[in-house]
Amino acid sequence: MVNTRSRPFHGILLYRQNYREHDMLVKFFTAEAGKKMFFIRGARRSKFKMTADILPFSYGTYDGSLKKQGLSYISAAKQVKHFTQISDDLMLNAYATYVMGLVDAAFNDGVAAPHWFDQLFYALNLINNGFDPAIITNIMEVQLLPVFGIAPQLKRCAVCGRKAHTYDYSEQLGGLICERHFADDPHRLHLEPRTIYYLQLFSVVDLRKISKINVNQRTKRQLQQVLDQLYDNEVGLNLKSKKFLRQMKHWSVGMSGSR
Repeated sequence: MVNTRSRPFHGILLYRQNYREHDMLVKFFTAEAGKKMFFIRGARRSKFKMTADILPFSYGTYDGSLKKQGLSYISAAKQVKHFTQISDDLMLNAYATYVMGLVDAAFNDGVAAPHWFDQLFYALNLINNGFDPAIITNIMEVQLLPVFGIAPQLKRCAVCGRKAHTYDYSEQLGGLICERHFADDPHRLHLEPRTIYYLQLFSVVDLRKISKINVNQRTKRQLQQVLDQLYDNEVGLNLKSKKFLRQMKHWSVGMSGSR
């Protein structure tokens, strides 16, 4: 039997869309029940009482019915806050939207994933608080790979299992390879040691414990190169938010070069 009783839940708003003339559909990632689509009657009316509580980049505690099938419903907003810096900055907005898109794509609706609810909150909070959005996004990309069924070997050589001082990345061979096996893949990525170090770090770093980020531009470009290849070729994910983020970064570089 479906439980339609109203109860509190913790939610991060993933996206919203207009529905009919006055209503709205809003998708939340909830701590209690995973992703849920909510029907909000009258959300587009001028005097709707919860307008501020369902703005983009909202998060907090709501009351509602979390249905196992079909649309859920929100009856009240209790303690709702907003990632205001993300809302006010187009570039931060693009990164945050892509991160939320990754989480949306990684999990089926209605599957509780409280760890990833926390991870998403920590990532958005770091971006909102001025930490490098590209690096926070890369950390999420690395740590979500196993959720997508892709588990590259990042601890030791994917071929012989040896722990080594020097590695490169081989998409063909499934992860890091030691120098003994460099010749096994003529298309290895020729990553610098510092890039390898960050790939390994990102796979295990606790977002709650990040207090400082300082990664040079060359390393950031290489990190993005390998992660783009993994998501394009291995995961096969083609998000509109990723395309927009790439355009934003391209525009930003172009504007910087024209000064």
